[in-house]
Amino acid sequence: MDKFMNQIKILHLIEGAKQAEGLTVIIDVFRAFSLECYLYDMGVKEIRPVGAIEEAFMFKKEFADSVLIGERGGKKCEGFDYGNSPSVIQWDAVKGKTVIHTTSAGTQGIVNAEAASEIITGSLVNAKAVAEYIMHRNPQTVSLVCMGNGGIRPAKEDELCAEYIKSILEGNELPDIEQRIADLRYCGGEHFFDENRQDVFPQEDFWMCIRYNTFPFVIRIDREENGFVARKV
Repeated sequence: MDKFMNQIKILHLIEGAKQAEGLTVIIDVFRAFSLECYLYDMGVKEIRPVGAIEEAFMFKKEFADSVLIGERGGKKCEGFDYGNSPSVIQWDAVKGKTVIHTTSAGTQGIVNAEAASEIITGSLVNAKAVAEYIMHRNPQTVSLVCMGNGGIRPAKEDELCAEYIKSILEGNELPDIEQRIADLRYCGGEHFFDENRQDVFPQEDFWMCIRYNTFPFVIRIDREENGFVARKV
């Protein structure tokens, strides 16, 4: 994939999302876009990402039998059905339903990537599928946006995911990807192993989010009159 060598940009945080152009991948490994892959695997009807909590409650009224999922500072938003934890959500609670999703980082990237020609989401659990989708689309410009912690501080897991996708596009897949992902336990994912924070960051979330290349699909963001829809494609 030499044609991509000088056309892949790795950008960072909310400011990076604002700068993104071309086919843009909004990356949030812990946990937003890992969770969305699991949600589609659980059989949700559709996911509607929103930036503001108030907007989420508005959509809840618009879409009957919808489920509110989201966090601020990692903690479940007050009045929501679930936080951002893939290990907590049960398939029978979301199957066939519309999920309204808002987070501190991932969904903020979506709403700020206004200059992108196309937006998909990315995480380790579908990284190879993301790369294959990009190769199929064959865009002139690719922007890989690492959303980090709260969209304001870099996160090693997002940087690694971007680097991994870029390496696949360039035909030089990272040879040590498995070890580097495992190392996130001690450098990036430590909070999932804090006994005092298991109510917010359960350890099982970490293991679910690092199961790289588990899902063979991508999630594309479409804009409709009443907001964004994150669709499995």
